[in-house]
Amino acid sequence: MKTCLVVDDSKVIRKVARHILEALDFSVAEAGDGQEALTHCTTEPAPDVILLDWNMPVMSGIEFLRALGETNLPRRPKVVFCTTENGSAHIRAAIEAGADEYVMKPFDRDTIESKLQIVGVA
Repeated sequence: MKTCLVVDDSKVIRKVARHILEALDFSVAEAGDGQEALTHCTTEPAPDVILLDWNMPVMSGIEFLRALGETNLPRRPKVVFCTTENGSAHIRAAIEAGADEYVMKPFDRDTIESKLQIVGVA
């Protein structure tokens, strides 16, 4: 079974994403901020994919991505940024920091499934 880590400070967004991902046969873990997500990735087997919010307390999504890039995980998870930030500068910054794809909130099952197919984990 494929695994996904949903990283968002909103419980509602995490619940919606979990519902969509479980319907797509993913095993889902959750983190409320980038630091919690980084700890998860370095202490548990790395997930196949991470759905990552941009704006979070403690450690933002972009800070998490940069920190993830400095770890020596045996296999780097695919990262899909899920955010309300839609400016081209934000998208470019996310890709440069290591994101594999980008999706705008609000998202639905079809959008998530499409992005997972693009990054090769659906």
